[in-house]
Amino acid sequence: MSSEPRRAAAVRSVLAYLLLIAGALSTVAPLVLGALTAVKTPRQFATDSPLALPDPVTGENFRAVVDQGLGRAVAVTALMTVVITAGQLITSILAAYAVACTEFRGRDLLFWIYLATMMVPTIVTLIPLYLMFARLGWLNTFWALVLPFAFGSPYAIFLLRQYFRGIPGEMIGAARLDGASTLDILWHIVVPMSRPVLATLTVITIVTQWNSFMWPLVAGSGRWQVLTVATADLQTRYNEQWTLVMAATTLAVVPLVVLFVVFQRQVLRSVAWTGLK
Repeated sequence: MSSEPRRAAAVRSVLAYLLLIAGALSTVAPLVLGALTAVKTPRQFATDSPLALPDPVTGENFRAVVDQGLGRAVAVTALMTVVITAGQLITSILAAYAVACTEFRGRDLLFWIYLATMMVPTIVTLIPLYLMFARLGWLNTFWALVLPFAFGSPYAIFLLRQYFRGIPGEMIGAARLDGASTLDILWHIVVPMSRPVLATLTVITIVTQWNSFMWPLVAGSGRWQVLTVATADLQTRYNEQWTLVMAATTLAVVPLVVLFVVFQRQVLRSVAWTGLK
């Protein structure tokens, strides 16, 4: 390889890395700036540069937002997220296995009709859902927060179906010959082999539900207020005290960052598998 093509390849690599670094900084910088603001005193935030380091570091902002009810909002959001995630994973696994590994009349038509619901904007279903739960008398309850989203999702079923179809049919057939039932095959063969994609779906579902805003704003209030709604309410009440708002935002972001750090290997494996497929 001559020096000229080698130099051009090196320049392209440098430009690619610079672009990736710029993208990473544009993503991480607001989070870092928010965390720095959260541990500053209101006086320092008002007088110093936004990029100045906290001096001294204070936890008063976190204590203040917890005293304002944000602690309960975190607990409600965590409980809602856990219930919805568990419900979506269990029902999506069952549905995906049915449309990927079993035979019945109308299977593909049913699957594609259900998948087509992804094209329906969420906002379209907001009023019917509200009226339904209002008639049941379930508004401002925990069930109103979780029931509309706890039974599978088209995206999860589609992704799991594609993954399950990549599992060798001979393995499933051999298990049937050994006397394994459908549930035995599902929970002891299919699910253990699908850990990367299940980890990815878990992360996606948790992030989606943790950041859910519109439906909890409509259906939940008071003691069932979730973190996003509580943070918005805090910003409305304390629009001049950005240290409090950033403390609430930091409390909302940190669990998601920890979640990704824990599951990053499984997520990357799932992405690599999807690319190979």
